[in-house]
Amino acid sequence: MTTGADSTCSGAEATARQHEIAILVPCFNEEFTIGQTVSAFREALPPATVYVYDNNSTDRTIEVARAAGAVVRSEARQGKGNVVRRMFADIDADVFVLVDGDATYEARAAPRMVRRAVDENLDFVNGARVSHSVEAYRPGHRFGNYVLTAIVRSLFGKQFTDMLSGYKVFSRRYVKSFPAMSRGFEIETELTVHALELRMPSAEEFTVYGERPSGSVSKLSTFRDGTRILRLIFDLVRNERPLEFFGLVGVALILVAVALAVPLVETYFETGLVPRLPTAVLSVGLIIVGFLSFLAGLILDVVATMRSEMKRLAYLSYPPVSVGRSSRVAERGRPAPF
Repeated sequence: MTTGADSTCSGAEATARQHEIAILVPCFNEEFTIGQTVSAFREALPPATVYVYDNNSTDRTIEVARAAGAVVRSEARQGKGNVVRRMFADIDADVFVLVDGDATYEARAAPRMVRRAVDENLDFVNGARVSHSVEAYRPGHRFGNYVLTAIVRSLFGKQFTDMLSGYKVFSRRYVKSFPAMSRGFEIETELTVHALELRMPSAEEFTVYGERPSGSVSKLSTFRDGTRILRLIFDLVRNERPLEFFGLVGVALILVAVALAVPLVETYFETGLVPRLPTAVLSVGLIIVGFLSFLAGLILDVVATMRSEMKRLAYLSYPPVSVGRSSRVAERGRPAPF
């Protein structure tokens, strides 16, 4: 008789025989946790290759990761976003598991997430954190995640509840068509919005989130990184929703102009004079700028649509995750288009 754990392992091994799996671990000064992280994921997904990308660590992160059995590489540009961009460019596989090296994420959930991605032909599986420990998930981080996730849900789609989780599974066509632009921890927001913008087949799996081991320190700053994420959301709305963004700016300017002009119009009809000429000039100027803003939104909306179409075509140029290893072998034998 096979247990549930045995069936999960056998299912993961069967999946790995047909699909090459890469576990990506960005790291910065995680000497106390990286060995445990690598060992846990190698045990959970034995056929997978664990890649640790060191980001200028000053401790023994590289030595510990290599001793635990990981393939260790380096990225000199500081910031998690820079590391993720480098990993996505360097590594080729059928399924990618992205996880932080702080030993807080549930390695046993990886086979379940990978198998769901393959069985349901998903391009993106988000590992939503479940934790009742205050030390593991501080109230400030929890509240910030709730607010930022709520903003993204209202603007781009309501599919995910934990946007800032560092535990995600991707298909090859997601990874190779993702135009990473972020430098730091805001990369999780960009990863989530990319899946929502292209309406990729996606899902969310709840995973246990634990405390950092003793001696390990979080690199996340609640206010600094929260501000960066807000700025990224602002930029994404401006770039991906230009008509709504610049249209709202235009409407706001026109409303201010009307509010300033109403007393002037009333005075004009009563006396036939315009005593506050600068206010009148300001009102006219605001109306002109408001209409120009709306016009800019219309033009940029066409550009944004073209960009979205190009990203969609790049995404569709790769086969779905369910096809697996055979598609990659065939693709290698295909002649270059240029």
